[in-house]
Amino acid sequence: MALHIIDHPLVQHKISLMRDKNTGVKEFRELVSETAMFICYEATRDLPLKEIELETPLALAKAKIISGRKLAFVPILRAGLGMIDAVTTLVPAAKIGHLGMFRDAESHKPVKYYSKMPDDIAERDVIIVDPMLATGCTAVAAVKELKNYGVKNIKFMCIICCPEGVETLQTAYPDVDIYAGVMDEKLNEDKYIVPGVGDAGDRIFGTK
Repeated sequence: MALHIIDHPLVQHKISLMRDKNTGVKEFRELVSETAMFICYEATRDLPLKEIELETPLALAKAKIISGRKLAFVPILRAGLGMIDAVTTLVPAAKIGHLGMFRDAESHKPVKYYSKMPDDIAERDVIIVDPMLATGCTAVAAVKELKNYGVKNIKFMCIICCPEGVETLQTAYPDVDIYAGVMDEKLNEDKYIVPGVGDAGDRIFGTK
């Protein structure tokens, strides 16, 4: 499938404000949410439409509405929670699954500690949300988890990605489209995206 970089000026502006180490928790959280909304707008561009007839105050009109495709968002805990209010503002009828993973400090491999999905998740298109696509290992583990639930159509949505993470996810699951606000330079020796924003989870929740 494909990598989609959402290079809209507002997205780029907000990511630049996120990068600033002096940006406080409240503003950082708001910027993550606002940026997620813009990226979600593009990630849902292919939702199918159907034509209906309705009555305006002046006349009958043919109009288009989303055609019944069921959607779910799955944030990767905990940082992905910072994006969920924004995406459900755009798609209020979407269901939400939760997938808890942390990165082992030594191996840098993802460890799952929680998974709770809607009963009908296998019948839904799913967009995984996580602010960062770094090594790609957590993203791959998340996609594998959803495929084990029987999900067939999966997208991955983040704010910042890097070449290593994109390559890892696309190699493992070439059928998963990636939507991101920006592609950064690389990973450092601690497997953080450079220049990045630091630890997105800590900055969203004020835990460091």
